[in-house]
Amino acid sequence: MFLQHLLNGITIGGSYALIALGYTLVYGVLKLINFAHGEIYMIGAYLGFILISLIPAMPPFLQGNVILILLVVLLIAAVICSLYGFYLEKICYRPLRNAPKLTPLISALGASIFLQNFVMISMGAKDQIFPQTIGMRAMTLGGVSFTLLQLVIIFSSIALMALIYWFINRTRLGIAIKATSTDPFMASLVGINVDTVISVTFMAGSFLAACAGVMIGLYYGSINFTLGYLGGIKAFTAAVLGGIGNVPGAMIGGFLLGIIEAMGAGYFSSEYKDVYAFFILIAVLVFRPSGLLGKGVNERA
Repeated sequence: MFLQHLLNGITIGGSYALIALGYTLVYGVLKLINFAHGEIYMIGAYLGFILISLIPAMPPFLQGNVILILLVVLLIAAVICSLYGFYLEKICYRPLRNAPKLTPLISALGASIFLQNFVMISMGAKDQIFPQTIGMRAMTLGGVSFTLLQLVIIFSSIALMALIYWFINRTRLGIAIKATSTDPFMASLVGINVDTVISVTFMAGSFLAACAGVMIGLYYGSINFTLGYLGGIKAFTAAVLGGIGNVPGAMIGGFLLGIIEAMGAGYFSSEYKDVYAFFILIAVLVFRPSGLLGKGVNERA
């Protein structure tokens, strides 16, 4: 029973970690909590639903390959959501770069409400049910039941986290992101295009959030236009738990939150599984505001 709950927790925790990475990347560069990030995750879930529904129209060589279908769906949804992230930053945040701190926060909330209502009007207010045709056949190993979809979600999450960690620490653009998060003025003096770095940061976070949206939609089987609010709060909790602005912390916080939620639902009550995240958020803010791994970026004056 414990191993079963642990597997379920790791499955959803990987998705929380991907969304939390978007929060922590943007906060690291702009010191801004992008409250519209949850809606990007929700749009990713809807794009996944649309693409999965188009499977019968896909080429025959794709229809019989579950893993390839999922990879194609993830890639298309993530690229489209990256564009959402790019224009979100350009329209809602860049004009307010030098405004008082409260102004971009209000803009973020406005963008969140706009995107949520945009999806509600365009896709309808009722729940959308995913076709249960991809990797849902259950298998058992050592008393633990799992599906191919769960394995794909877990390994895809870990691969994406490894990729973003490598990108930030081993590429010139990633190092530019780290430099900008430390001091954007000094970064600009050494030739770094700060606007480009910020745009790339939003696009990378949106890419990860879209992948998480597709995974969560497939895992639970249904989505609605309010998905981004709760998912965003949980991912924000994961980012705070690990240490906001700290990339490894966001990964650890996401997995921990998923495991705690699964354990709470399994051993106590599944009706309150969404409440556990809020208890964790309160506890972290009270007892360790800097998170488990502390702050990953330096505060700017």
